[in-house]
Amino acid sequence: MGYLLQILLALFISVIGGLYLLGAFRRRRPGEPPLDKGPFPWLGHVLEFRRDTAKFLQRMKEKHGDIFTVQMGGFYFTFITDPLSFGSVVKEARSKLDFTKFAEQLVARVFGYHHFEDEHKVLQASSTKHLMGDGLVVMTQAMMKNLQNLMLHSVGSGDDKGWKEAGLFAYSYNIVFRAGYLALFGNESPKDAGNLEKATEIDRQHSDELFWEFRKYDQIFPNLAYGVLGPSEKMEAERLKRLFWNMLSVQKMRSRDNISGWVQDQQQYRAEKGMQEFMQDRFMFLLLWASQGNTGPAAFWLLLYLMKHPDAMKAVKIEVEKILRETGQEVKPGGPLIDLTRDMLLETPILDSAVEETLRLTAAPVLTRAVLQEMTISMANGQQYSIREGDRVAIFPYTALHIDPAVHPDPHTFKYDRFLTPDGSKKTSFYKDGKKLKYYTMPWGAGSTMCPGRFFATNELKQFVFLMLSYFDFELKNPHEEIPSIDTRRWGFGSMQPTKDVQFRYRLRF
Repeated sequence: MGYLLQILLALFISVIGGLYLLGAFRRRRPGEPPLDKGPFPWLGHVLEFRRDTAKFLQRMKEKHGDIFTVQMGGFYFTFITDPLSFGSVVKEARSKLDFTKFAEQLVARVFGYHHFEDEHKVLQASSTKHLMGDGLVVMTQAMMKNLQNLMLHSVGSGDDKGWKEAGLFAYSYNIVFRAGYLALFGNESPKDAGNLEKATEIDRQHSDELFWEFRKYDQIFPNLAYGVLGPSEKMEAERLKRLFWNMLSVQKMRSRDNISGWVQDQQQYRAEKGMQEFMQDRFMFLLLWASQGNTGPAAFWLLLYLMKHPDAMKAVKIEVEKILRETGQEVKPGGPLIDLTRDMLLETPILDSAVEETLRLTAAPVLTRAVLQEMTISMANGQQYSIREGDRVAIFPYTALHIDPAVHPDPHTFKYDRFLTPDGSKKTSFYKDGKKLKYYTMPWGAGSTMCPGRFFATNELKQFVFLMLSYFDFELKNPHEEIPSIDTRRWGFGSMQPTKDVQFRYRLRF
């Protein structure tokens, strides 16, 4: 009898423990945000959130207000939807709210990479050195050289003047990804290839092969990040990981020329810390995705919006032509290729506004922090809420800010000059409820976790559009085709992608 009682007691404890883990006993305490555990134990709202993040969060806001806690996959996320209150998250000390814990788990699952302690500080320092300021001068030049090779290698030959047809998304993503990859991870050595012409040809071929494999990984990335891959997708994900670990291996990188200081610094730091080469190879894949997974899709949206809005296209073209004149450059048959420098790209307020407007409409990251100790969040209306240790705090700027009509009137319409003042300078004053906003767009995140490569990424976009406008005639195959909707499966992962491609025609002018 005593033995049976022990078994029953152990079973009871197990059941209670299981129910606890499933969230069955969690109740809202006084001073906490509204709690919505969802229809399923442990899973909570994760299925609806995964299906359409924007719609789900809008529904929760209408139900609960500007702050609420929801259960998803065994975790409790507190979402803040009032942009006037974002500072309480962005400015909070890392001892209370930390991004790295959440990011490390995602990186391990998606890339198979396991980090060193505090290595994010090294990445931040290296990014500041090489992707901003004077380092950005070097990177802009490297990007320019590789864009010229990919886009303009047949200029003047007379062999490539006919109209070509392609999907605008595939074309834009392909070119920007490949040029960025070559600028960061280096070029084929002319010595190994035999001569410079052969080396640049190998760069074109190799980068194109790499891109199409990357696209396969990119397409299954959301399911991989959420851990919901089917058996065949799991096999494909593992194949692609191994392929990229090999193609970006430290061993193969040793034979390449012009590797960026940014990539070299990361490899050298890990080698000096004693990290095994196979793990360094995995980090190289992480760097590739982090640096090139969003810029190409953003280039597609930017070019599409310009083509769909003739006034915007005209204004940007005039600005491009003005900058070329002021720097003594001209696009003409037999002339030298134009050279876009970092300083030239600092003088493009109209293009800058068009880029920012594009990102407002199509960049949709979820900014998530792990709660390391119990804390209080202060809202702009004066209310305070207690947040439990072990929970997560999140912001989704797309619905809370980017398409809020109180902040950006007519929010679903592309307005190339939305971020320009009447005198043509950058507009930084935006308001909600009569109060000036510190954060009026957040495509790159905010605070200490703001994307360190944002200046390089912006220059990539601008250089691509600059060359398209300068060297190519291009038009939509069907000018009346509607702008495709956003693929809702990718909410939360940076630049959004379209549900379908848009066909366009292009040709070199000479």
